[in-house]
Amino acid sequence: MSARPIAQLRRQQVLAERAAAMRDQPTRSEAALWEMVRCGKLGVSVRRQVVLGNFVVDFLVPAARLVLEVDGGYHRTRRVADARRERALRRLGYRVLRLEAELVLGAPGEAVARVREALKG
Repeated sequence: MSARPIAQLRRQQVLAERAAAMRDQPTRSEAALWEMVRCGKLGVSVRRQVVLGNFVVDFLVPAARLVLEVDGGYHRTRRVADARRERALRRLGYRVLRLEAELVLGAPGEAVARVREALKG
Protein backbone atom coordinates (compact mmCIF):
# COMPACT_ATOMS: atom_id res chain seq x y z
CA MET A 1 0.00 0.00 0.00
CA SER A 2 1.41 3.39 -0.94
CA ALA A 3 1.93 6.22 1.52
CA ARG A 4 -0.94 8.28 0.08
CA PRO A 5 -3.78 5.83 0.92
CA ILE A 6 -2.28 5.26 4.38
CA ALA A 7 -2.13 9.01 5.00
CA GLN A 8 -5.73 9.37 3.80
CA LEU A 9 -6.89 6.54 6.06
CA ARG A 10 -5.10 8.16 9.01
CA ARG A 11 -6.71 11.52 8.20
CA GLN A 12 -10.16 9.91 8.14
CA GLN A 13 -9.43 8.24 11.48
CA VAL A 14 -8.37 11.56 13.01
CA LEU A 15 -11.51 13.25 11.65
CA ALA A 16 -13.72 10.45 13.03
CA GLU A 17 -12.09 10.82 16.46
CA ARG A 18 -12.54 14.59 16.34
CA ALA A 19 -16.21 14.20 15.36
CA ALA A 20 -16.81 11.84 18.28
CA ALA A 21 -15.17 14.31 20.68
CA MET A 22 -17.28 17.15 19.28
CA ARG A 23 -20.46 15.11 19.79
CA ASP A 24 -19.47 14.65 23.43
CA GLN A 25 -18.84 18.38 23.99
CA PRO A 26 -21.11 20.46 21.75
CA THR A 27 -21.25 24.22 21.97
CA ARG A 28 -24.36 25.70 23.60
CA SER A 29 -25.80 26.63 20.22
CA GLU A 30 -25.06 23.20 18.72
CA ALA A 31 -26.73 21.50 21.69
CA ALA A 32 -29.76 23.78 21.34
CA LEU A 33 -30.14 23.11 17.61
CA TRP A 34 -29.71 19.39 18.18
CA GLU A 35 -32.63 19.41 20.62
CA MET A 36 -34.74 21.12 17.94
CA VAL A 37 -33.94 18.70 15.10
CA ARG A 38 -33.19 15.33 16.69
CA CYS A 39 -35.37 12.22 16.69
CA GLY A 40 -37.13 13.05 13.42
CA LYS A 41 -38.70 16.27 14.75
CA LEU A 42 -38.42 17.75 11.25
CA GLY A 43 -39.69 14.61 9.54
CA VAL A 44 -36.17 13.66 8.42
CA SER A 45 -33.15 12.03 9.99
CA VAL A 46 -30.48 14.46 11.18
CA ARG A 47 -27.00 13.39 12.22
CA ARG A 48 -24.53 15.55 14.13
CA GLN A 49 -20.77 15.99 13.83
CA VAL A 50 -20.40 13.93 10.67
CA VAL A 51 -17.26 13.45 8.58
CA LEU A 52 -17.82 14.53 4.97
CA GLY A 53 -14.76 14.45 2.77
CA ASN A 54 -12.02 16.24 4.70
CA PHE A 55 -14.38 18.04 7.06
CA VAL A 56 -16.49 17.49 10.16
CA VAL A 57 -19.85 19.18 9.63
CA ASP A 58 -22.07 20.25 12.51
CA PHE A 59 -25.24 18.56 11.24
CA LEU A 60 -26.17 16.51 8.19
CA VAL A 61 -29.57 15.73 6.73
CA PRO A 62 -28.57 12.83 4.47
CA ALA A 63 -31.89 12.50 2.62
CA ALA A 64 -31.78 16.17 1.59
CA ARG A 65 -27.99 16.31 1.10
CA LEU A 66 -28.11 19.32 3.39
CA VAL A 67 -25.39 20.43 5.80
CA LEU A 68 -26.32 22.67 8.73
CA GLU A 69 -23.51 24.75 10.19
CA VAL A 70 -23.86 26.77 13.40
CA ASP A 71 -21.54 29.76 13.26
CA GLY A 72 -20.43 31.34 16.51
CA GLY A 73 -17.98 34.17 17.05
CA TYR A 74 -15.06 32.01 15.96
CA HIS A 75 -16.40 31.99 12.40
CA ARG A 76 -16.24 35.78 12.09
CA THR A 77 -12.49 35.45 11.66
CA ARG A 78 -12.74 32.46 9.32
CA ARG A 79 -14.88 33.76 6.48
CA VAL A 80 -12.39 32.86 3.74
CA ALA A 81 -11.77 29.38 5.16
CA ASP A 82 -15.50 28.82 5.66
CA ALA A 83 -16.22 29.86 2.05
CA ARG A 84 -13.55 27.43 0.80
CA ARG A 85 -15.05 24.67 2.96
CA GLU A 86 -18.54 25.42 1.66
CA ARG A 87 -17.35 25.23 -1.96
CA ALA A 88 -15.72 21.86 -1.24
CA LEU A 89 -18.93 20.52 0.32
CA ARG A 90 -20.93 21.74 -2.68
CA ARG A 91 -18.52 19.90 -4.99
CA LEU A 92 -19.38 16.77 -2.99
CA GLY A 93 -23.05 17.41 -3.77
CA TYR A 94 -24.22 19.03 -0.53
CA ARG A 95 -26.06 22.26 0.09
CA VAL A 96 -24.96 24.26 3.12
CA LEU A 97 -27.16 26.32 5.44
CA ARG A 98 -25.30 28.51 7.91
CA LEU A 99 -27.11 29.60 11.06
CA GLU A 100 -25.66 32.15 13.44
CA ALA A 101 -25.30 30.88 17.00
CA GLU A 102 -27.11 33.98 18.24
CA LEU A 103 -30.11 33.11 16.04
CA VAL A 104 -30.24 29.52 17.30
CA LEU A 105 -30.12 30.64 20.94
CA GLY A 106 -32.17 33.85 20.68
CA ALA A 107 -34.79 32.99 18.08
CA PRO A 108 -35.02 29.20 17.90
CA GLY A 109 -38.32 29.30 15.99
CA GLU A 110 -36.70 31.35 13.24
CA ALA A 111 -33.72 28.97 13.13
CA VAL A 112 -36.01 25.96 12.69
CA ALA A 113 -38.05 27.85 10.08
CA ARG A 114 -34.86 28.43 8.07
CA VAL A 115 -33.99 24.75 8.29
CA ARG A 116 -37.50 23.76 7.19
CA GLU A 117 -37.24 26.17 4.23
CA ALA A 118 -33.88 24.71 3.24
CA LEU A 119 -35.36 21.21 3.37
CA LYS A 120 -37.88 22.22 0.70
CA GLY A 121 -35.13 23.17 -1.76
